[in-house]
Amino acid sequence: MRNILPAILLFVAVQTFAQQKSILFLGNSYTYTSDLPGTLYSLAAAGGDTIYHESNTPGGYTLEGHSTNATSLSKIASRDWDFVVIQEQSQKPSFPPAQVTAETYPFAEILVDSIKSNYECTEPIFFMTWGRRDGDQSNCQFYAPLCTFEGMNARLRTSYLEMGSDNSATVAPCGAAWHQMSLVDNTFWQGLYSGDGSHPSAKGTYLNACVFYATIFRQTPVGIPYYSNIGQQDAEALQQLAQDIVLDSLDNWYIGHQDVVSNATDSMLGAFLVQFEANSENATDHFWNFGDGNFSSEENPTYQYPNTDFTFEVTHVASSSCGSDTTTLYIELHHLSVSERDELEGVRMIQQGNSLRIQNDANENLTIETFDSAGRLLLTDQIQRNSSTTLDLPSESGIYVVRISNGEQFSIRKCVNP
Repeated sequence: MRNILPAILLFVAVQTFAQQKSILFLGNSYTYTSDLPGTLYSLAAAGGDTIYHESNTPGGYTLEGHSTNATSLSKIASRDWDFVVIQEQSQKPSFPPAQVTAETYPFAEILVDSIKSNYECTEPIFFMTWGRRDGDQSNCQFYAPLCTFEGMNARLRTSYLEMGSDNSATVAPCGAAWHQMSLVDNTFWQGLYSGDGSHPSAKGTYLNACVFYATIFRQTPVGIPYYSNIGQQDAEALQQLAQDIVLDSLDNWYIGHQDVVSNATDSMLGAFLVQFEANSENATDHFWNFGDGNFSSEENPTYQYPNTDFTFEVTHVASSSCGSDTTTLYIELHHLSVSERDELEGVRMIQQGNSLRIQNDANENLTIETFDSAGRLLLTDQIQRNSSTTLDLPSESGIYVVRISNGEQFSIRKCVNP
């Protein structure tokens, strides 16, 4: 019986958050060894998500080769892809910076331009590969960082991050995950390689698939019941590693850089007059629902609410041709009267200079609100039952209204700060 409830919960989560993505892989043997696209497909399916994928991955292929390859260009143009994964030949990005700048970066830019020209909303993903287990011994004599895994891996990381930054593209940090495993468990790390110490084993490809899953779906692979052929225990360790590397550091890998984001805020300008600001990212259009039957398409509208006590639910939708995001705000408005009221028994308010001493002898906790003469809410606080507090009024001269309530009854005091 213990296993029934988790299974039900997993099913509900899968049904609620299922996503569909289309992905084109452009790479070489590092992508097709142990079938990265197929492993990612199976992992996503087990998590309730759907992937349509195609590939062009000739052995040893470079970005330069893909930039003019008829098959690669035809596949790019064949549909509006959600993602196109770009993987350079395994050694080239680890070479000296000047060489990478001349031999790799221009073709990364050409490929991204081709992808964006086909469909502006496609997200290019650079596939950060990993250093060879023993370094690149064939080139070690020419460039010292290539003599070790750590040195080669560091160069790959730098180059792929520069390609991501320079081309406004995402980076799938597989090489970073391999490096982390080398620090945590050297034996397990060595098992990520096939016999040549370069290509991925089934475990290495499974780790790469978990990294891509977290990168593309922005959610953890932990708990997905697909273990390929590597065993549940090892698969779960790699799921956790991918989560830690990707989801804890989205900004490091430029994940979400082109997402539309609404960060809407509100501020009171006067009595029932509210300033709204979209504070959005990557949005071209805005839609505001003020919650009272009125709307606006301005980016940062100012809105005058009716003079009434009410809480309005406001929604802001930021959008572009590539997506949208929504923020919900709750605007609580009160009709302020400067006429003093005393509806609460056991509450006393005594002004002393610019301070107000409040004694709550009632057997309930109460809310204190301070407003200025324009109706702007300045401060909200609580006063516990059978206690007292001193409220310091703002230093600016003027009339202030202090309202104490239990949610149904009010005590209101007008305070003048000379």
